[in-house]
Amino acid sequence: MLKERLAGLILIIVLLLIWESASKLALVNPIFLPPFSEIIATLVNMILKGELINHVGHTVFRCFLGYFLAILVAVPLGIMMGRSKFLYRVFEPLVEMLRPLPSAAIIPVAILFLGIHTKMKLAVIMFGSLWPILINTIHGVRGIDPILIDTGRTFNLDQKKLLTKIIIPGASPNIVTGMRISLAIALILAVTVEMVAGSDGLGFCIIDWERSFRFKEMYAGIFALGILGYLINYLFLRIDNKFMRWYKGFTRAIT
Repeated sequence: MLKERLAGLILIIVLLLIWESASKLALVNPIFLPPFSEIIATLVNMILKGELINHVGHTVFRCFLGYFLAILVAVPLGIMMGRSKFLYRVFEPLVEMLRPLPSAAIIPVAILFLGIHTKMKLAVIMFGSLWPILINTIHGVRGIDPILIDTGRTFNLDQKKLLTKIIIPGASPNIVTGMRISLAIALILAVTVEMVAGSDGLGFCIIDWERSFRFKEMYAGIFALGILGYLINYLFLRIDNKFMRWYKGFTRAIT
């Protein structure tokens, strides 16, 4: 594991050295692709001045609020669709029609009905983040062994206890997988809506710096976004390892 992580780190360092050398040797236009060292210096300078922190805060706020709204809708709906054949047949055509729709395509419609403010941005983020959680929740619930349900009924568990003791724990690995996929989508969409109709946030800054020919700041913003995405995913994995330890220990035991 350590050797694999080290190899990955070495690859990143090599790529950054190639970037630095190509820019300084003018193998690429240094105006459009400044040396990596200058981009890092610009990033540090913006952080120290507080120029970037406020915009990062706006992006993170929108990302997580839209993401949590998606969870609040997708998990209950997914459980109901997974448990009820009738509801599954009613909603499945609509889900399969909307799910492949690129989330960015609904931005004009969202602007038309909700304007260009926070409601529109949250609606787009929520729409795009909804589907992986919903689909994985449905599959997780439908994939539970019926014998487990029958066993619960044998022990006189009511619907509430069946839900909390068997259905949700049984479907939770799939639900968590969907949540991890949706978290990345939420960040992507938060940046996208900021680029299209924003006045703050990392997405707005990146597109504004590009239009102003401030390419060092633009790359610094992109690099900051990459770091932010890595940290969010790392935090999610830490939480996942804590709360899903029982499942991972079980899967290791049976394999």
